[in-house]
Amino acid sequence: MNGHNTFAGAFVDRSGHRRADAEWLAAAQQLLESRFVPVWGDKCLASSGSPRAVLLERKDASAYFESDELIFLGVFRGHPSFAFRIDPGIDNPLQGFGEFHDLRYLGSVLPPDEANLAAQARALVIWHSMQKFCGLCGAPSRAESGGNTRKCTNDTCQHTIFPRVDPAIIVLVSNGPQCLLGRQSTWPEGRYSTIAGFVEPGESLEDAVRREVLEETNIEVHDVRYHSSQPWPFPSSLMLGFTAAAASADIALNDGELEDACWFTRKELQSGFPKLPYRLSIARRLVDDWLNLEEP
Repeated sequence: MNGHNTFAGAFVDRSGHRRADAEWLAAAQQLLESRFVPVWGDKCLASSGSPRAVLLERKDASAYFESDELIFLGVFRGHPSFAFRIDPGIDNPLQGFGEFHDLRYLGSVLPPDEANLAAQARALVIWHSMQKFCGLCGAPSRAESGGNTRKCTNDTCQHTIFPRVDPAIIVLVSNGPQCLLGRQSTWPEGRYSTIAGFVEPGESLEDAVRREVLEETNIEVHDVRYHSSQPWPFPSSLMLGFTAAAASADIALNDGELEDACWFTRKELQSGFPKLPYRLSIARRLVDDWLNLEEP
């Protein structure tokens, strides 16, 4: 199995021990070599032309943030690196440095390490914007640990809030020379993809694979095997990829989540129909890896 899932990779030294060191963080924010990653709404900044992530110096970024709002991402290419949010109501920020783009686009054009950094920055910035208040008592919360947690400001509560990651399974189901793909009605015409769904409370990953495939397509599976994973910060998912073998063949759309589901041969998938998942997704990697296997 070859390849690398977009947005994944330990390219950032997250330096977890630094998150509780307020003195070090304050000093690092002022260093000339430190870099700052802006997130405008849900978009990240990249240079024009051949896109590269724009990592700002403090002098160019400081007008858009307060120091206590910075999120310490870790050390990237030897530079202490921080993310910050730019209010989406601001018109055309940081003109002259590049353009803000959706991360789905940037994931397909940035170098792997920069895509990984941008995904981390976007995920944390959006998480902070959604966690302004304590979920237990309703009091305002504040950023702590270099922006990697939030804490309730109510002295009698002081609940610590950690960034949320939502696990979801995604699976390539095969039946000898065929694989199972489905499509949702909102997708571009002709596009099909692998079966996916969120893991439910009290459920193992393998159980989630079997349940989701059965619920969506009526196909029973066995021989569930882990393939790889992909951070999917839209806004906070972790895609856990699997392969599985079909134990039945008759498709029925049980829960109505899919508009259609079909068995496809390798020849059909290589013909141009159906349209395959986008190349930056783990779904495409699952399909491509299956296509590259020797046909039984």
